[in-house]
Amino acid sequence: MEQGGVESVVLSLSRLLTRAGHENVVVSRGGKLVATLEQEGSRHIPKDPTSTNPLSYFARAYKLRRLLKSEKPDLVCVHSRVPAWLFVWANRSLRLHFITYAHGANSVSRYSEVMTKGELTIMPSRFIADYLKANYPVPEEKLRVIPLAIDFERFNPAALDEAFVAEKRREWGTEGKRVIMAVGRITQLKSFDELIRAFSKLKDRASKKLVIVGGADKDKEEYLASLKTLACELTAPGEVIFAGAQSRVPECLSLADIVVSSNVRKPEAFGLSMAEALAMGKGVVAKAFGGALDIVRDGIDGVLVKDGDFVAAIERALTLDYSTVSASARERFNESVMLSKTLSAYEEVVR
Repeated sequence: MEQGGVESVVLSLSRLLTRAGHENVVVSRGGKLVATLEQEGSRHIPKDPTSTNPLSYFARAYKLRRLLKSEKPDLVCVHSRVPAWLFVWANRSLRLHFITYAHGANSVSRYSEVMTKGELTIMPSRFIADYLKANYPVPEEKLRVIPLAIDFERFNPAALDEAFVAEKRREWGTEGKRVIMAVGRITQLKSFDELIRAFSKLKDRASKKLVIVGGADKDKEEYLASLKTLACELTAPGEVIFAGAQSRVPECLSLADIVVSSNVRKPEAFGLSMAEALAMGKGVVAKAFGGALDIVRDGIDGVLVKDGDFVAAIERALTLDYSTVSASARERFNESVMLSKTLSAYEEVVR
């Protein structure tokens, strides 16, 4: 529970379920998002269901079984592969109802196939549903596409911490600049190197800033260093800002003109940061694959890159009018719709 798309989904689901009067318990190895989780009414049980150490597998599965036997949940929802395998073993004699959440297009293998073994499998986009059907013997009737919702209390252009916004504007030097922003954890998957190269080729670059919002885990610090070196080689000092992890993402987004999802390597299941950018009234540039196809309407919400030319896409996106995208996002990624569809799936399994 540190940062990332899956963690955001867990937080969103937890908040909606507790508001609807359900008891929600999250089992994870912990992290900075646990405080928010508990403040919003969920209970957190600290355990490590994600370790890939095979020597401790059965010991951890046995501990999970004891926990499940004690908690007696009506329904278990599993959000990644290692916890799913632990649960399958722990649940052999308990026979608890369970649903799997397929958050991504994982490599095709028996190891990944476990994410289709729930009584239902929920995914955030049609892309993931089609991917699972193409690679595993999972029937359509077991799949439920439920688009992710946005917390519009947070992502509200009219409810910003203006002092924080002003501070970041000074810190990043964005006054009078067109701001191109990327939001996401620093990993090779996000292709931030491609974004830096594209930014370096933009026309009239002196009037623009590239701001990359996102932290790097310890095993990605070398990649972050390589990105900073690349920015120094291709751009002038101060043109590319590495903002690090930020807790006030809406305020950061408010400083952007457009937001770029530069991932070209592996399609994202949904791309919550893209939807959040739209909620803040910002256009989005993204490659035309994966979850982006469910979020970005080309020429309306931003630009879908079909030919690999991010330079032309960014320059086109900076010319479009985004005055209506925030209101549209409120209709398309509404929490009440997500909650209704989620509870319908849960009740279908339990009853």
